Amino acid sequence: MRNRKGQMPKSEIMTILLCYHFGSFRNFKHYYLFFIKEHMACYFPKAVSYMRFVELMPRVFFELMAFMRIQGFGKCTGISFVDSTMIPVCHNMRRNFNKVFDGLAKNGKGTMGWCHGFKLHLLCNEMGDVLTFCLTPANVDDRDPRVWQVFTKVLYGKVFADKGYIKQQFFENLFNQGIHLVHGLKSNMKNKLMPLWDKMMLRKRYIIECINELLKNKANLVHSRHRSVHNFLMNLCAALAAYCFFDNKPEALPVRIEKTRQLELF
Repeated sequence: MRNRKGQMPKSEIMTILLCYHFGSFRNFKHYYLFFIKEHMACYFPKAVSYMRFVELMPRVFFELMAFMRIQGFGKCTGISFVDSTMIPVCHNMRRNFNKVFDGLAKNGKGTMGWCHGFKLHLLCNEMGDVLTFCLTPANVDDRDPRVWQVFTKVLYGKVFADKGYIKQQFFENLFNQGIHLVHGLKSNMKNKLMPLWDKMMLRKRYIIECINELLKNKANLVHSRHRSVHNFLMNLCAALAAYCFFDNKPEALPVRIEKTRQLELF
């Protein structure tokens, strides 16, 4: 067993991982070999080989999660938006031959059709800041209690969702916890009165849709080149942490709601 201390600090490993999701590189190997090792060699003099760096990436998982939780994530203001997006790990034609995520990735159907992989559940505020997230297999329902056990820890006030979150018991459970779920109506449902302010904020759901688009198209969240589960998780966490420092975050009206649990009285 080698007992020599590693030459590359964990802070430099985290910096390299985050900077990858800010640039226009679509391949991490090309980014590391031809940008970090050549053009940025003066900033990272102790950079290791590419294969060694891939082995070191999982070692900074807890540090990256702590950094994202403390410095990256925003705070709930009483106005939140929730949505989920599919993260395919391979093409549908190769789902039976994928060995990397065997037993972990599942088949699920979203708005864009079937996919084999995972589902990312996101919660954000009206300023475009991510509050928290939850990663599940692709066949998990958006209203799953295990997902909302994570969300309710940082959530209060009103949360705006799409029609996929419609369920009477689910609405009542959240209402008893002081959370008001606001969603649209399906075509076969009876029309109900809704305050004008809720209708306006329901139209602002484009915020979380823009976040999903930035994560996939700019932060390179989705690709089919993962060779291990650990590196898949590192790519996911690094993409979310990098988004927290984007300059072009979508925003809505600057409104605040007082933090209270008064809804439990009704």
